Amino acid sequence: MRIRHTVAATAAATGIITAIAAAPAQAAEYSSALKIKGVQYDAPGRDDNRCNGGNTRDEYLTIKNYSSGTTVNLKGYVVKDAAGNRYTFTINHYLQPGDYVRLRGGRGTESDANNVAYRQNCNFIWNNDKDTIYLVKPSGAYADVHSYTKRDNDRDGNGYITYHG
Repeated sequence: MRIRHTVAATAAATGIITAIAAAPAQAAEYSSALKIKGVQYDAPGRDDNRCNGGNTRDEYLTIKNYSSGTTVNLKGYVVKDAAGNRYTFTINHYLQPGDYVRLRGGRGTESDANNVAYRQNCNFIWNNDKDTIYLVKPSGAYADVHSYTKRDNDRDGNGYITYHG
């Protein structure tokens, strides 16, 4: 036991614990069945946020249930970005194991059958250069968090980044 206390005291004195606590949020692996599978952060074409004729629908976030046996209800989950733009799933939307939903910009009808939800907002949520995506459980705990930069994470330049395969 003394050795463990000595190691902990030495680690604290050298700042190792501080460095671990300061690690970026996306470095943590959250214990959640729901994860961000990927994001189309830059809709193809020139950005146009008009509700009719615009391309905000082409910007989307894919959330997947990675559990092997648990169905998850998205009601109460929140998706937000670094600037505080947010979307809350307000109705029951059940993801079976292995199932996914695409949260799209623009207006539309949420549908389990079509695996889609709409933010009911024609403004783009994700920045085209860099951003942080938060998936938050109804309890307020993080389910998943990812930061990206176009330069570091989108090598092929297609505006899509995959996080969990």
